Amino acid sequence: MVDKITKSLNKFSDSERAMVKKILVALNSGNFSGLDLKKLKSHENIFRIRKGKIRIIYRLQSGQIYLLAVEKRNDNTYNSI
Repeated sequence: MVDKITKSLNKFSDSERAMVKKILVALNSGNFSGLDLKKLKSHENIFRIRKGKIRIIYRLQSGQIYLLAVEKRNDNTYNSI
């Protein structure tokens, strides 16, 4: 069974997947400089990173990063959280 994030990444081009990988490596290392990072309203520990049309939504809990979504921006991007 393929999870939601893997399914989304399979729809991206190779360059988009490389960009997402670069962002996730920076996020995991704690290097937030150069990232368009924003806390989502009405959610305590949920953040998004914006890079072009791609959105990476994650939860920060007890110092751990949990990916919630990696997808291209559309009208329903933030509704599934």
